[in-house]
Amino acid sequence: MIESKLRSLIRDVPDFPEPGVLFKDITPVLGDAQVLTEIIEAIADPYRDQGITKVAGIESRGFILATPVAMALGAGFVPLRKPGKLPYEVVREEYSLEYGADALEMHVDAVDPDDRVLLVDDVIATGGTAAAAAKLLHRPGADIAGMIVMVELAFLNGRAALNGLPLTALVTYGD
Repeated sequence: MIESKLRSLIRDVPDFPEPGVLFKDITPVLGDAQVLTEIIEAIADPYRDQGITKVAGIESRGFILATPVAMALGAGFVPLRKPGKLPYEVVREEYSLEYGADALEMHVDAVDPDDRVLLVDDVIATGGTAAAAAKLLHRPGADIAGMIVMVELAFLNGRAALNGLPLTALVTYGD
């Protein structure tokens, strides 16, 4: 049911952010209060009894989903941000993505070995960003329960970059 709603609301934007890329725009989904509520519940429900202590969201659209999921699970929120955005001491992980290179940063004290973390993002494409996020979370010894995304672009094989980290997608394109 949620998959068909997502497919009806997600729009394709050709040549964004550069020529040849077909961007999956989720903003119409975010604008529908009922569907957004259903998405948050669909993301949180499988993890309600999993002992999640932190929900990590990848900048920037991952924040939109991860924060209410953290609230639904009674967990803390961990922002994984682009370089230079966090005010305290950080750890950093560089990565390649389908149209360039980038890095993610996290505060050094954001997670610890006692934390069980759910990683949340809007889309997984080649998996570079997700893999960098997982590496950041593993550095201090956190246990990652899994990753969940709204959209998986399966034709880009992002799962392969996750080295076995469990991944759930609410809707998959190109499978």
